[in-house]
Amino acid sequence: MARTERMAQNPLRSFLKAGLLALPLLTGVPVGALADEEALKIIDREKLTDFVQQDCGSCHGLTLEGGLGGPILPENLEHMDADVIQEVILGGLPGTAMPPWRGFLNETEAAFIAEGLKTGAFK
Repeated sequence: MARTERMAQNPLRSFLKAGLLALPLLTGVPVGALADEEALKIIDREKLTDFVQQDCGSCHGLTLEGGLGGPILPENLEHMDADVIQEVILGGLPGTAMPPWRGFLNETEAAFIAEGLKTGAFK
């Protein structure tokens, strides 16, 4: 099956494409690129790496190749911008098992995770 056919058949991709991009406008939550360098200096990168491996890995697989949740490796996320991934992390995906992590993670931490997922830093 061609990649475009698989994408068209995946309702999650349709949801992301159609609705999630508008989520920041609806919620008023700012979504942007990685936070400034000063903010990145104060995050606990080791703690966040453990968070991705353990908490995200409990659904997405310990190698992030998929489980209850889909795979979240760079090749699986190449069609998504880091700011969209950041908003998925913070806001979850309504109607799915993906919970919102806002309240547990701040914007800078979610941006760090999103960039790390895009680059394969957590492999």
